[in-house]
Amino acid sequence: MRSTLTEISLQLVQVLEEVGFTPAALQEYLGPAAFSSIARGEPASILYTLRTREEEPLAILIQAFLVHAEVPRRHLDSVLGVQIIDALLTLGMAQEKDSLVTIGIDIRSTLIDGRLVWVFSDMDASMAAGHVPGKDHVLGIGAASLSLLSTTPRTPVHALLDLGAGSGIQSLGQAPYARTIVATDVHDRALDFAEANGVANKVSLDIRSGSWFEPVSGEKFDRIVANPPFVVGPPEIGHVYRDSGLDLDGATECVVRGGVEHLKEQGCLHALGSWVYREEESVPARVASWIPEKGISAWFIQRDIVDSIDYVNTWLRDESVDPRSSEGAQRTQHWLQHFDRAHVTAVGFGFIAIKRIDDHLPSEVVFEDISHPIDAYVGDEVQEHFVRMEWLRSKDAEAILDAQYYLRPGVAKEDVSTTDVETGMGFAPAALRLTRTDGFRFSHDVDQHIAAIIAGLHPTGLSLREVAGLYAFSNGLEDDALCAALIQPIVALIQHGIILPADITTGW
Repeated sequence: MRSTLTEISLQLVQVLEEVGFTPAALQEYLGPAAFSSIARGEPASILYTLRTREEEPLAILIQAFLVHAEVPRRHLDSVLGVQIIDALLTLGMAQEKDSLVTIGIDIRSTLIDGRLVWVFSDMDASMAAGHVPGKDHVLGIGAASLSLLSTTPRTPVHALLDLGAGSGIQSLGQAPYARTIVATDVHDRALDFAEANGVANKVSLDIRSGSWFEPVSGEKFDRIVANPPFVVGPPEIGHVYRDSGLDLDGATECVVRGGVEHLKEQGCLHALGSWVYREEESVPARVASWIPEKGISAWFIQRDIVDSIDYVNTWLRDESVDPRSSEGAQRTQHWLQHFDRAHVTAVGFGFIAIKRIDDHLPSEVVFEDISHPIDAYVGDEVQEHFVRMEWLRSKDAEAILDAQYYLRPGVAKEDVSTTDVETGMGFAPAALRLTRTDGFRFSHDVDQHIAAIIAGLHPTGLSLREVAGLYAFSNGLEDDALCAALIQPIVALIQHGIILPADITTGW
């Protein structure tokens, strides 16, 4: 074992579960108002709620591991046992002064696909005023890690790589679906936490230390997950968990270029990433340049874009640096100067999904801006995207017209009218849309012809060509011209899963 933390992790988690240190039990114990204070970083409110119950076992754990308050040693010994507290003190993960102990690590649990998962990590700054995470800080459960979990499929695979595993959250999330998991990181302290988290959750991990893909040289995987240190900035490392030491979006490029080389055929990479916007440069073309000319289907999903000033100040605050302080002012100037020299105007970030297809096929890269709300879990949708793209690759225009289709359940037809300004009264048609109410919630403007033809589709009924022909005949339209005009919008609707080819929905 790498660390004493691993030796005590399972025993510690067993105690936490027995006492009720879980999200549901904590909410019941604290009440909704005080429980909400956890997410807002309001320790005094929580302590006030516990003022008459300070010596109860769950209250002791809340004070120690949530609020990070000083707790009498005898209280902790009574709940966790002397051995666990001694081990945390020896590891430097707790401090004792005048028989009062302060815990310096976070222990959180979260539900992933209905399973309770425990995560040990370094203490963040949410509950401790003035606490600044150090260079070697190891992240716990955060919004970024949860968002990657939400986009990664949960289908069975043989070999999985968790690249830049950190505390191992992606490995834990994928554990039920992968026969073997290799977890790598350049940061040994992170791997100590990952190993402990594996043992605490009874998950077997192959822990390997090294930079990027070095620990898996020559190996290929069915699935790669990566939440790399993708902060865009100068080629410096201020914090290992977020700074790669590579310039600008070099970390994301490294994951993409290296990832495709370590995928088995039909294997997939799922990652978070960032990309820079530069003067006179197309972002879709920029990310496409990271993809080989053949053998890859890639999907870049941009969830947000921020200007360079907002970006710098956001990440300074992330490391507890006040932009108004002298340090903050100096860091801001240095960072923005670097952006100016590189002609960076903004930074986009989001999800990346890449599938290795036949090496003889030309690569395809889809870059989409999806900033609207989406479902909490879209991993199945990401997997389905590649099924739809594979179908489209295998079909020409004639085959698309001759296929039968299935209108996806949950698609809404929105007929929008607005005030008729020309007549000064009533309403005039403004838009006709087909919108998905699930998954990525794609929405397409269509005309009345397309909407009517789609309404006539059935997976065991007429082909698209036949439905269009009947519609053309009944509306006095030219059959061939209508079919030709249908191809582009129909392909877009298939790509976004609004209509689905009948032959890929068998058994759905």
